[in-house]
Amino acid sequence: MFKPELFNSLKGYNGKTFLSDWIAGDIVGIVALPLAIAFAIASGVGPERGLFTAIIAGFCISFFGGSKVQIGGPTGAFAVIVFGVVQEFGFAGLATATVMAGILLILLGVFKMGGLVKFIPYTIVTGFTAGIAVTIFVGQIGDFLGLTTGKMPGEFIGKIVVYAKSIGTINWYSFGMALISLIIIFVWPKVSKKIPGSLIVIILATLLNLVFEKCFGWHTDTIGSRYGEIPSSLPAPALPDFSIAAIIKLFPTAISIAVLAAIESLLSAVVADGMIGSKHDSNTELVAQGIANIASPLFGGIPATGAIARTATNIKNGGRTPIAGIVHAVVLLLIMMLLGKYAVYIPMAALSAVLVSVAWNMAGLPAVKALLKGQKSDICVLLVTFIITVFIDLTVAIEVGLGFAAFFFIKKMIDVSEVQTKHNVLTGGITDNGKEEELDIPEKTVVYEIEGPLFFGTV
Repeated sequence: MFKPELFNSLKGYNGKTFLSDWIAGDIVGIVALPLAIAFAIASGVGPERGLFTAIIAGFCISFFGGSKVQIGGPTGAFAVIVFGVVQEFGFAGLATATVMAGILLILLGVFKMGGLVKFIPYTIVTGFTAGIAVTIFVGQIGDFLGLTTGKMPGEFIGKIVVYAKSIGTINWYSFGMALISLIIIFVWPKVSKKIPGSLIVIILATLLNLVFEKCFGWHTDTIGSRYGEIPSSLPAPALPDFSIAAIIKLFPTAISIAVLAAIESLLSAVVADGMIGSKHDSNTELVAQGIANIASPLFGGIPATGAIARTATNIKNGGRTPIAGIVHAVVLLLIMMLLGKYAVYIPMAALSAVLVSVAWNMAGLPAVKALLKGQKSDICVLLVTFIITVFIDLTVAIEVGLGFAAFFFIKKMIDVSEVQTKHNVLTGGITDNGKEEELDIPEKTVVYEIEGPLFFGTV
């Protein structure tokens, strides 16, 4: 039965809980602002689409979700898929694929498939997360160095080639701003953990850039110079193309988006459960993710899922019910309406520093190091998933990773099985006088004694 956690949380809800949720929602809304813009740009779409996604999808995920504290919106994991889809099919194709993915997610929840995420091995999750982190990092090199690159290709090698050819166009002012911004982001938690370093960097870089450009004529790309104005309201809803040809062409992409949304959202919900000592409803959460991914593109947004960093921020600041997530969406809407016009002055160099820090945190180096000290089979699955994620495609990486993981599991089951063949005498049970009974085996007959699992690998 579909029953969002919001309605369970409202039982016994009081003013003290609301105050705590309201404070957490305000803080998460402010934290989400630069991330929503940065992830949209990393995905190859306009910055306003990140805000639309965080507002619409963030509201839907909190209102309909099966987790008490999940915060939804655009994430770094989707940047790789979205960039490739936009390059090939444009935003119209992305919108169609995202709505289809939303329908698939609802079906997964309705047919109670939420538990399937448990069958995704930790090595695969670590491998594709590290691969996504590398891809995001490489995608930001151009803005970090202030290179003049023109339109960027979608594939990893193509980006490296373009950077190598345009290295002579480096903007030292942009590079200095990005480098200092990155240092501040990593050092800032020692000053304050309540206010995110990414927000501090965005504000300082924007103000300083205005001063330096006016006083010294130093120039670096900004959101406004590259993307134009940011609207101060949500767009009117519009249906994407649902022709038979579009559905057939974009169905594989929709599966990729749905799989990634399911994995990331449920992993985020599991992490949140551990932090608050609760338990989410995975099937209800999948339905909520589906609703969010149907609603988001209707209002000009991109794919969304549960965001682990924003969810953790919500919890650490006192959020305990879905009301905090709803407040976060409302805060973002108000910021866009009242302050969105000022976002055009944000330097791209500062945003690239934010995304580089996100990539560093996503890489999960401690987890990777721990797995590299483990079994050779785990190392193989990790490396295969990582390499395919970076050089080919995330969905292919998950499929191949699961194939390798299954193969190594079968091999382990074979190794623990012991098969003995008997030709002449077979030892039976214990006789009345306490001795083992020996049974004669007929001629031309072989008896196999198997200890361990009996399956086709043993056979």
